[in-house]
Amino acid sequence: MSGNGLVPSIGRRLTTSTLSPFEQLGRRMYDILGDGGILKEVVQPGEGPPVPQNASVIMYYSGFLEYSNQPFESTAHLKYPPMMKLGRDVTLAGLELGLLTMKKGEFSRFLLQPQYAYGEMGCPPFIPAAAAILYEEEQSSVPLSTLVKVINTLRSFGNRFFNQSRYDHAKDRYKQAITLLRNWDSQNQLDKEKIQVALLPLYLNLSLAELRLENPKKALKYGKKALEIDSANTKALFRCGQAYHELQEFESAQDYLIMAQSKKPFDSDINNLLRKVALCEDSTACFLFMFLSSSCKSSFCSCYKVLCLLIS
Repeated sequence: MSGNGLVPSIGRRLTTSTLSPFEQLGRRMYDILGDGGILKEVVQPGEGPPVPQNASVIMYYSGFLEYSNQPFESTAHLKYPPMMKLGRDVTLAGLELGLLTMKKGEFSRFLLQPQYAYGEMGCPPFIPAAAAILYEEEQSSVPLSTLVKVINTLRSFGNRFFNQSRYDHAKDRYKQAITLLRNWDSQNQLDKEKIQVALLPLYLNLSLAELRLENPKKALKYGKKALEIDSANTKALFRCGQAYHELQEFESAQDYLIMAQSKKPFDSDINNLLRKVALCEDSTACFLFMFLSSSCKSSFCSCYKVLCLLIS
């Protein structure tokens, strides 16, 4: 008893027993932004550089509400989780910002405050208002054989979009597949060769999509990337010839098309474009050719014969 006869008040000491589960978890996590909105705990470290912005990722994840042992969403049960593109497919700001801190093979937990999750309104009926969310994420390190299956699926979707003349969508699928392959890190020479084999048709398809979108510079860029893999590839040579033709660099176009023709001397597409480029090297002939090609309804060969008469 104190000297004044009063029972001294007992100061309340904060112990782990008085903390909620998320509060206890948060005490061993670190603040990745500095405002307490996104806390992170690395359970298993990864390797290599962090995930780059606008990357496409494959990950296993589960989302939990406080006091719940069952996730409200999860991909942990899936053999092949969906590929997600940052900036487009990942809808929670906290989840995306957390992903940008992860490395390949990493397993981490993220505790997201409402402003980085579902906000003050929540997402009824599953997410209450102003709810903190816990995400457990694993940046998957899948075998190359599995990755190639994903790549083939993406290329198939891209081809389907291309055949529907949805060239922007086709381009996105091809670029996603290329990003996945280029981010694959392996010291195994056989794996590196397999990656190059998988990249080649993607570069070829992407080059053609850019041509359809009237982006000849980008088409040329991807055509040359294909040639870095296979310098004698006829389609890659033809894509570069097409791109140079669209850029009106006729001498370069002719060089690539002649190389393509040497591989396939009877290919009608190569021969027709080569003939057109040869004419367009002379500006007057090019003008007459363009006029005739756009005005007459006869075949290319008929236009060509008329043009020869005019300039002879």
